[in-house]
Amino acid sequence: MIIYTTEVEDINSFYKLESLKEVYGIIWMFVPILTLVLGITIGVLVIVWLEREISAGIQQRIGPEYAGPLGILQALADGTKLLFKENILPSRGNTRLFSIGPSIAVISILLSFSVIPFSYHLILSDLNIGIFLWIAISSIAPVGLLMSGYGSNNKYSFLGGLRAAAQSISYEIPLTLCVLSISLLSNSSSTVDIVEAQSKYGFWGWNLWRQPIGFIVFLISSLAECERLPFDLPEAEEELVAGYQTEYSGIKFGLFYVASYLNLLLSSLFVTVLYLGGWNISIPSVFVPELFEMNGVFGTTIGIFITLAKTYLFLFISIATRWTLPRLRMDQLLNLGWKFLLPISLGNLLLTTSFQLLSL
Repeated sequence: MIIYTTEVEDINSFYKLESLKEVYGIIWMFVPILTLVLGITIGVLVIVWLEREISAGIQQRIGPEYAGPLGILQALADGTKLLFKENILPSRGNTRLFSIGPSIAVISILLSFSVIPFSYHLILSDLNIGIFLWIAISSIAPVGLLMSGYGSNNKYSFLGGLRAAAQSISYEIPLTLCVLSISLLSNSSSTVDIVEAQSKYGFWGWNLWRQPIGFIVFLISSLAECERLPFDLPEAEEELVAGYQTEYSGIKFGLFYVASYLNLLLSSLFVTVLYLGGWNISIPSVFVPELFEMNGVFGTTIGIFITLAKTYLFLFISIATRWTLPRLRMDQLLNLGWKFLLPISLGNLLLTTSFQLLSL
């Protein structure tokens, strides 16, 4: 059998083409992930700037003004400073746990963004168990904090880690029960289905009106999960220096800083998706029907804008709360979680279940 040179060249070029297609396929697979990470990074920078401006306004001072226009690059300047700072390891601590802790805290929160719908069909992975995947993954973050506290070989750090674990366990249960109530109302655990279930009745179809008690419990529990004032017991400066962050410097300290704001953004997005109708504008579209059509690039852009507007509205409430309410004591924090929010969320779930059974 004789094989000509041209045939060999054709076979080689075909194999090269196939390998190039595989490479392009792998690259395109990473494009949405990298786009999401870039968007989240910009979102965090905006949150840091907003927090500084809002806190400055509340305290009647100027706030950041020199780094970029209106001080918008201040967060970027702080991040660059932390990046170039010396990374110090505790001599008698567990260096492995000390190094892994911040990474676990950030990665577990970043993974949760994959199930958030930013607009109509604009979601990284629309899973049937999306909402419970978020709860499962986000419960890993306190493990990272506990590892950091234990690996630091410092009493303040270890106490901060223990507080973080106790606080997370206390407030995750009411949070999960509220999410379960929403899942029962929507007959689905997919975040996209939950938003679409709210869009049937417009503004009055939001779960905010159907689940007002659940909304308040979810709001308080999500603030506690983010470890924001008045629930910042794990890093209380007056008691624990900086809690589990005490021994950290440089990029690792920066990772904790980023993780706290990522968690705040994530919680705000889930409040928008679960209670505020997600990407739906909820204004009667009979006047300009083509404007609110959620198909195409324009519709997707409008959906993203609406989602982010609702998210940043909730962020404003969280930031204003930080500069308004005093810090709770540890016993008050645990009492609020176990003795008040847990029974209320259980009662809310029972009521929701009863109404769903009666409506069948």
